[in-house]
Amino acid sequence: MKIIPRFLLVSLGAILMSLNIKTFVHTGGLLPGGFTGITLLLQEIFLKFLGIKIQFTVFYWGLNIIPALICFKYVGKRFTMLSIWMIIASGIFTDLLPDFMMTDDTLLCSIFGGLLNGFSISLCLFAGATSGGTDFISIYVSEKTGKSIWNHIFVFNIIILAIFGLLFGWERALYSIVFQFAATQLLNTVYKRYQKSTLFIISDHCDMLIGIIRDVTGHDATLFTGIGCYKGAKRKMLYTVISSDEEYKLVRSIKKADPGAFVNIMQTKMLKGNFIMKRQD
Repeated sequence: MKIIPRFLLVSLGAILMSLNIKTFVHTGGLLPGGFTGITLLLQEIFLKFLGIKIQFTVFYWGLNIIPALICFKYVGKRFTMLSIWMIIASGIFTDLLPDFMMTDDTLLCSIFGGLLNGFSISLCLFAGATSGGTDFISIYVSEKTGKSIWNHIFVFNIIILAIFGLLFGWERALYSIVFQFAATQLLNTVYKRYQKSTLFIISDHCDMLIGIIRDVTGHDATLFTGIGCYKGAKRKMLYTVISSDEEYKLVRSIKKADPGAFVNIMQTKMLKGNFIMKRQD
C-alpha cells in the first residue's frame, strides 16, 4: 500500500477508537485492553483516590514511548511512524471529543464496544501500523516468532482487569472481559498475517504456477509427481505454505493462470522450520 492510503486508514482507526472510548467504554464503565486500558485505569485511580483529573494523552503517550523505540529499531521505521501517528491522533481525539451515549445497556456496550475496538485495531494492522502499547509488543514478538500472540495479550489484559475489579467492582471488570473477548475474536478472524495456510495444487502447468507463487508470496513450493487413480495418468502437485492473508490473492492468481487447477487449502496450526515473513515496511 502507498503511504497516503495507509495514513488515512490509521487516521480512521484513531477516530473510531476515540469514539469507542467516548461512547461504549465510558457509558458502560468498561476497561479496554492494553495501554488504553492502563491509561483509563490510571486516570480513574488518580481521580478517585487523589482527586486529580489527568488528561488521557499524558499517560497514553508516556506509556508508549519505550515500545515505540523498540519497534522503530526491530520492526520498521514507517510502521513505527504510522503507529506513533495513531497514538498521537487517538490521544488528542479522546481528550477533545465529548461523551456520547448510544445505549445504557452494559452488555450491549461490552459486545459492540469490543467489536468496534477490534475493528479499529484491524484497520491499523491492515495499514501496516498498530494502535500502540501491547499491540507494539505483540507485533514485535510475532515478527520474531512468526506466531500470533493475540490470545496471550488477552491473558495480560485479564490481569489488568483483575486489578480493576479489586479497585472499582467486579461487575465492571467482568463486563470488560466480554469487551476484550469480542475484540480479540474479531482480530483473530480478520487479521491473518501470522496464521499459516497449506496449499496442495494439482495442475498440468506447475512450472508456470511455481513462478506465480514466488511472485505473489515470496515463498517457494515443492513439486510431487503421482498417478491420478481415476484415469491412471501422471499428475503433478505443488505443496506450499503461505501466510493466510496471502491466500485469496494467490488462489485468484492461480485460477486466472490455470482455470483447471485443483487447489486444496488447509489451515496450518503448527509449523516447524524456516518460514520467511515479509517485513512490515
